[in-house]
Amino acid sequence: MSADQKKCALIALQWALGIVILIEAVLFVRPGAAHDFARTRMPDIVRLVLGWGEIVGCVLLLIPWTAVRGAWLLIGVFAIAIVLHLLHGFYNVGNLVIYAAAAWAVATSKGD
Repeated sequence: MSADQKKCALIALQWALGIVILIEAVLFVRPGAAHDFARTRMPDIVRLVLGWGEIVGCVLLLIPWTAVRGAWLLIGVFAIAIVLHLLHGFYNVGNLVIYAAAAWAVATSKGD
């Protein structure tokens, strides 16, 4: 694989991650999501902090000169979400792990 192909693949990963997470985060912070989140028995502020953290991270990820900061912010948000899921007995964290790995790939490739 040539350097140009690798660069294109990482840009595609960056944009796919940014757009998918942005859409999911917007749905997560909407008032309608509060009812489902209430079943976790965590304060609603947790949902809002994580959701808005994802939104800010995605916006930064999609801006070329702030992409590395956005990727690292997303890694932090995903790590907190994974820990919270596990502490509350929700072991289905596969998607979060994949999202964090994708953000890590973008952060480390762009940081070079």
